[in-house]
Formats: sequence, C-alpha cells, structure tokens
Amino acid sequence: MLRLILAVLLVSLAWAVQAQQAKLTPAEREAKARGYFTDTKLKTQADRTVRFYSDALKDKVVLINFVFTQCGDACPLITAKLVHAKKELGDVFGHEVRFVSISIDPQHDRPQDLARFAKKFDAVHPEWLFLTGEPANVEAVVQKLGAWTGDLESHSTAIIIGNVRQGRWRKIRPDAPAKAIAEQLRELAAGL
Repeated sequence: MLRLILAVLLVSLAWAVQAQQAKLTPAEREAKARGYFTDTKLKTQADRTVRFYSDALKDKVVLINFVFTQCGDACPLITAKLVHAKKELGDVFGHEVRFVSISIDPQHDRPQDLARFAKKFDAVHPEWLFLTGEPANVEAVVQKLGAWTGDLESHSTAIIIGNVRQGRWRKIRPDAPAKAIAEQLRELAAGL
C-alpha cells in the first residue's frame, strides 16, 4: 500500500512539473534553462571559447557524456559507440542533434588533447563539441549535470540526452546499443 501511495505521489509530482513547464512562455523557459545550466565559459577542441547554455545546448537536442583522454576503458568504448549512434542518426545529426563530450580532467585535457582524442575515434564534426576549460568552470558545469566526482576513475559513464526547449531530459545507460541511443535522440528531435 505504501508503494502505491508513493507511486501516485511521484506521478502527481511529475505531472505538476510538466504542467508548470507548459505554463511558461518560450522566453521564460529559455531564461529558466539559461539560469540553471549557466553560460559558464568553456573551450572546444578547436580552442574556441563557448558559453555552455547559449553555444552548446540552446536550440538543439543534445547528447552529453563525460570523458578524459587518458582513460583506458570506458571513455574509448563509449566514444566509439557514440560514433555509431551519430552514423545511425544520418542527417539528423548536425541539424537537430549535437553531441557534447565534457572532459572531467581539465587540468590535463587541453583543447589540442581533446582534438587528438576526437580524431582518434573519428568523432570529428562541427556539431560534436569536446569541452574543457578552467577546472572551476568545468566542475561547475559537471556538478549542474549531476556527474561530478573527485575521482577520475569513478566518473559518471551515464549518457544524458535532452531537448532544452521542451525541458525533457533523460539518462541513458552506457551499455545501450547505438541504434537505441539514436532512436531516443530522434524522438526528442521530433519535438523541435
């Protein structure tokens, strides 16, 4: 009985949040998203400064994951899987969908390191951003995304996908097939 009551409460809460989101104007939704995600400045693999919300998230369905270039196991495997998901997306990738890979080791991962990492895995595309920057800035963004850990080896391998405009976000397990990742991204892009 307690589980049923808890389930009803959770469903009611989710409905209330969605209803609240629906009441916001597009400008209010954008202001709320910018306030939450922040426009923290980071650097791309091309050594270009970007603002996290305005330049990386806004107006796209995004896939966010966390990497570091000296990682010997999970990061290369997940990056390779995302390359396959990118191929599965076809023309949707780059038009409606962008990938954002954030280094959790900004003290060692400079833009040129991320560029080499991207090239090694054939993950080079203008709409696939590999981000690094000042350690405090990277930490602030990764904390907002709920993935901060002080230990590189135990960093989050979760894949986060979302549609900022709709306020729809979900986590995907890193062992999900590339085709399933692409399908979920297509579903979110259909709402643009």
